[in-house]
Amino acid sequence: MRKLLLSTLPCLILTFFGLPVFAQEFQILKYTPVEIEALFLKQNLQLLAEKMNITLAEAEIAQSKLWDNPQLSIGSMNLWSTAKQREELGGAFPRNTQFSIELSQLILTANKRNKLINSQKVSREIAVLNFEDILRGLKTELRKLIYETEYLQSYKDVLSVQQESLELLISAYKRQAELNNIAKNELLRLQSGLIELKNEINETEAALNEQQKSLKSLLNISPFYIIKVENTNFNYIDPNQVSLVSLLEKAHELRPDIKREQQQTLFYEKSLIYEKSQRIPDITLSASYDRYGGVWKDFIGFGISFDLPFLNRNQGNIKAAKINIEQNKLIALQLQNIAEHEITEAFSNYSRTYKFYEEIENNDLLTELDEMLGIYTKNFLNRNISMLEYLDFMESYKSNKQIVLLSRKNMYNSFVEFEYAVGTEINK
Repeated sequence: MRKLLLSTLPCLILTFFGLPVFAQEFQILKYTPVEIEALFLKQNLQLLAEKMNITLAEAEIAQSKLWDNPQLSIGSMNLWSTAKQREELGGAFPRNTQFSIELSQLILTANKRNKLINSQKVSREIAVLNFEDILRGLKTELRKLIYETEYLQSYKDVLSVQQESLELLISAYKRQAELNNIAKNELLRLQSGLIELKNEINETEAALNEQQKSLKSLLNISPFYIIKVENTNFNYIDPNQVSLVSLLEKAHELRPDIKREQQQTLFYEKSLIYEKSQRIPDITLSASYDRYGGVWKDFIGFGISFDLPFLNRNQGNIKAAKINIEQNKLIALQLQNIAEHEITEAFSNYSRTYKFYEEIENNDLLTELDEMLGIYTKNFLNRNISMLEYLDFMESYKSNKQIVLLSRKNMYNSFVEFEYAVGTEINK
């Protein structure tokens, strides 16, 4: 009982003071597509995390420029002495203490440090291109979400106009049915049509909520906001102004994924140069001081050490670097081949959707649909047309409006997919 009171106490307090417990007001944010993209570049968590890989690559470059630390070693130290030692050497600790000190420094040969720096610089370029490729994919996804959201918003507005018209008719028919001026089945038919329309509105809102979820996730926005897309004057171009041959020729220059593989090949080439330099042994220079450790009381000596490259001349790593170069060249060629086919397909799809949308835009009948809706509603109220004619027009009105909106959305999506395939934004 005590646990139950403790668990319900916060809810009781909130209810007592008149505060909502589970309700939450959603705030509407109105953004243009340009503003949405700017917010995306600023707040998308995946982009921010991926951008750090560039900074990490720069840190690797800075690290590769550093020299190895010198090494200091102290040894052969006695921590006690016998009476005979004190008698022979004289004095007390530490005057009679034996020890040795050595200072050594590794010296890289064959310009290995600069060769390593060069390969790390290529790694940074790969990180930049990888970021650009991820940005390209996410930006395409974002624009599709914007277009889908704009389509659903517009289609919901079409359905809302029809809903208002039907509710107006139903209100008038209810009064006529109460006066027995019309058959009740006509009122029921209108009410049935309204229920079907509301069901479609609910389905559209559910689809819109799904798009909102994905859009807000990309923008890193709180779930308690609703994004409304406005001023949707999207950029697109006439496909007749595009040179497909030129784009295919420049595919290896425009696509960040192809350029990344080209840089990866360059990285392996730099790695091969570095691995070959590993065949030359490095040198360690040393200087040492020894007290009472030999025939002299104080001895200072110098030394040099290096490996003898008889057994290990880094053959395996050199062979692996050569294989990586040839393998990556094939991957880059295959990727370029795929890109050319993707560009051709995307251009064909965009040309088709663009032509269809232009035909619809130039159709005068579709621009008169809104005026005809009011005329049909008025004529139906005045009993100048039958219910069957009115409902048939309503269905035709909704279908044609949806075709217009869908054709526009499909054209926008085809254009952004074309830009994605090309690897860059296409300007007039």
